[in-house]
Amino acid sequence: MAVDLQNDLLGLRRDLLALGALVERQVGRSFEAMTKSDDSIALEVKQGDAEVDALDLKIEEECMRLLALGSPMAGDLRTILSTQRISGQLERIADLAKGISKRTIKLCKLSAIRLPDSIIEMAEGMRSMIGDALEALSNEDAELCRRIRMADDLVDTLNKEVLVWSRTEITGNVHNTEAAIHLLTIAQRIERMADITTLIAEDVIFRVEGNNVRHGAE
Repeated sequence: MAVDLQNDLLGLRRDLLALGALVERQVGRSFEAMTKSDDSIALEVKQGDAEVDALDLKIEEECMRLLALGSPMAGDLRTILSTQRISGQLERIADLAKGISKRTIKLCKLSAIRLPDSIIEMAEGMRSMIGDALEALSNEDAELCRRIRMADDLVDTLNKEVLVWSRTEITGNVHNTEAAIHLLTIAQRIERMADITTLIAEDVIFRVEGNNVRHGAE
């Protein structure tokens, strides 16, 4: 199959941004299901994961085709490599959103428990991070990516607060033990989402500037 590299790269960009929008929705809906204790929304997130997987696979196959047949150089090569990585990272975030939804479904079957403020703040922080990451990707904004890297520290701190809350809750309210464990697991998944979003930001920097800032290289 013939390669029109520049035109194909535009199509690849459209697909990646479409995947980003889909994953952002999955993340937002998983958090909505959690805060509203709505298992119907959570089920919707679970079912929506197949669409994410299909688009991620399409992007991966197109990246491999362009690498094999397009002879990309310099900036074009960075675009393809970063697209492949970012697509995979978005798919992993969607998997975590599905995992949060599974836990929410289990929580809905238990006695109601008040969500700790820290987990709500984590969800809000993560929602902002992925929104900023997709904006940075769309606008090729490396400076916004650097701010995303700093925002990850707040999510890490809040995750530790949820851990402290869970220990207190389990000790003081034994009947809430199962729910507290589910919420602790959700917090850990949000924290992992934030870590992966930071990797996306670092790949956008690589895409735009050609600088590898992963593993503290910057």
